[in-house]
Amino acid sequence: MDTGTALPLSPGIDSDIDWLRLIRSRRVGPATFHRLLAEHGSARAALQALPEIAALSGMPDYRTCPEGVAAAELAAGRRAGAVPIRSDDPRYPHRLREIDGAPPILWVRGDPAWLSHDAMAVIGARNASSLGLRMARGMAAGLGEGGLGVIAGLARGIDTAAHDAALPTGTIAVMAGGVDVIYPPENAALAARIAECGALVSEQPPGTEPQARHFPTRNRIVSGLSRGVVVIEAACRSGSLITARNALDQHRDVMAVPGHPMDARASGCNELIRDGATLVRSAADVIDAIGHLPLRRALAPQRPAPQPRARPARRDAGGPVHLEARILSRLGPSPTEENDLIRDLGVPASMASAAILALELEGRVQRLAGGRLAIV
Repeated sequence: MDTGTALPLSPGIDSDIDWLRLIRSRRVGPATFHRLLAEHGSARAALQALPEIAALSGMPDYRTCPEGVAAAELAAGRRAGAVPIRSDDPRYPHRLREIDGAPPILWVRGDPAWLSHDAMAVIGARNASSLGLRMARGMAAGLGEGGLGVIAGLARGIDTAAHDAALPTGTIAVMAGGVDVIYPPENAALAARIAECGALVSEQPPGTEPQARHFPTRNRIVSGLSRGVVVIEAACRSGSLITARNALDQHRDVMAVPGHPMDARASGCNELIRDGATLVRSAADVIDAIGHLPLRRALAPQRPAPQPRARPARRDAGGPVHLEARILSRLGPSPTEENDLIRDLGVPASMASAAILALELEGRVQRLAGGRLAIV
């Protein structure tokens, strides 16, 4: 999504079914959804345009999500006691609205007002130590007493301890699957209590079983809803560090509890602190840090220095197919800034954007956070 394009703040002419049909259509993710909405003015108009866009991309049999599928999702949500909140709804959390690729629709069980409450994410290892669990409980309880909500992903270990300790003051669980599909199953009673005194949130349709690919996208919502992220016990390669990286991209504070250098469960936290995250030992440290520091990046993102372009920009004269080939030749697995790509192509931005969208719909190009593109 173009970060310069503001999301509408009040419901327009579209129905919930229009929005669900668009986001559930094949090859349409959150970034593509918001781009289509900006270009066509409404989800209904975007749905009408999609088959022609796909046909021009060599997909003549493209079909948008049927209305019956969207209606069935709404019915499933009602049965689950959940409500859909669109990104043009005033109840949609303002912090989440600011991120790249904000979920067009959130399913919420509980009180949606909690989504806009000042909150910190408290996350960490599933196989946490007894000391780590004690730290998570104390951290979450202290943050609650300080007037902050607690956000986590309902996972085993640190997440579960943080949710449980924050129940008296309010907590939000961001689900990888549907809001009615509790994972892990042993957290069913905890999830029911969270729905009573906080909120369960997911961008997935009700009834969706969580899959591995859902967890990284879930993590961006955990950090996107929060003012900052506190990591307690995390290995160097873990979902918690993915959440921390998302937080950096979203201009959130990143804080970490240090651990023993010989404990692999603390290696990720120690690495974050080495690279500039705020060291915290208690909820008081967190409250003190956010009370004296503006919302900011805790770590500077490591981006390669821009390389000079050897070739001058030139106009394209080979038509859409040739333009798509040129786009693909300039992209690789490493992300490329879309604006740099368009400048390098030397074609009107509208022409380049149309070709990029066609490649997205074909599944050959992936749009990443921060206006970047990569080969799938």
